Amino acid sequence: MLGKPFRYRFFYATFYLLAANALVFFATLVSPVLKYYLGMSLGGILGYHFWWQPLTYMFVHSGWSHFIFNMLALVMFGLAVERTIGSLEFLVYYFVCGILDGIISLLLYFFSGTNTLLVGASGAIYAVLLAFAVLYPRSILRIWGIVPVPAPLLVILYAVIELVSHFAGGGSVAHLAHLVGFALGWLYFVIRMGVHPARVWRDAWRR
Repeated sequence: MLGKPFRYRFFYATFYLLAANALVFFATLVSPVLKYYLGMSLGGILGYHFWWQPLTYMFVHSGWSHFIFNMLALVMFGLAVERTIGSLEFLVYYFVCGILDGIISLLLYFFSGTNTLLVGASGAIYAVLLAFAVLYPRSILRIWGIVPVPAPLLVILYAVIELVSHFAGGGSVAHLAHLVGFALGWLYFVIRMGVHPARVWRDAWRR
């Protein structure tokens, strides 16, 4: 385990993140140019020295559906994760995974010959989804409110879908960033918390 655990505190950090995302989203509706200042691009960081972008890009969303789905997932999974590991650990997890996700994804896109503007909390949200599946490995989630799927299996299915979509050409959706979010969440649990997700899932479903 890397570092000491934080003293447990719970203060609804999920709702503070929700409020910050909503504030930035509505600000970009009023002034769309803000997306280029707050979203993340190599040109913005290296060309214009917008050093804040690896943090602020997580609060920018491309449209209503992007914003609503991310925020629903944040509240649905984030509150449960936050209650279990505490608000401070949750915030560190969220921002470490989100910031590194943006930087790594941007570099991967650059070296693949793609110049893009990264926006959205999706990378951090996917890390939160993985955390939920690790902390609640026997939880059953319902796709479209109908099809029951164990949380770990849902993570695996999403990872496969994102991988296939990335290589098939997924339009404007940053599938690579979603995969990186899963990977970073996995590494955080292993390195910081001393928990191996695969072992947790294996042991949970052996019972």
